Amino acid sequence: MHDPNCLFCKIAAGEIPSRKVYEDEEFVAFHDIHPHAPVHFLVVPRLHIPSMAQVEPGHAGLLGRMMALAPRLALEQGCRPYPEGGFRIQVNTGREGGQEVDHLHMHVMGGPRPWLKG
Repeated sequence: MHDPNCLFCKIAAGEIPSRKVYEDEEFVAFHDIHPHAPVHFLVVPRLHIPSMAQVEPGHAGLLGRMMALAPRLALEQGCRPYPEGGFRIQVNTGREGGQEVDHLHMHVMGGPRPWLKG
């Protein structure tokens, strides 16, 4: 499913430019336009799911593949390996949870501290 009015659906479709890190048939990953850490990118499923609040049991495989992709991309983007290095995965849900775009997405942040937030 694709929402023609969704910013992240438009980025995934190539209608809006982004600094892509990765893409395949299920996901697109791109640099955050307002990074909070030296490494900060988003992993976005091409399937339009508004937020974690709308995730259903049938999405479990998609979410598992999304989580499995994050460590590889984090290392490729410059995060140092575990345990000395590492990264943070964050999924904001709803306005009170800090979600700004109504399309499920995962922030992957890492690199030397201090970061701008958190």
